[in-house]
Amino acid sequence: MVYGVEGVTAARVWHWPGRVAVGVRPAMLSAPSELLRRVESAVAGLREPEETWDFGLLETE
Repeated sequence: MVYGVEGVTAARVWHWPGRVAVGVRPAMLSAPSELLRRVESAVAGLREPEETWDFGLLETE
């Protein structure tokens, strides 16, 4: 789902009990804050009520 968001060139997901973290690497022309909003929206249906989700940017290579 995350790779389906326009502007995502790489993604990593970490999962612990009750917590999920999603890191994405934006394409050159993507605004990072807007990209994170789109990623969060794309995965909203996967969230469980008791889970905490965090979103951030991966370092560029």
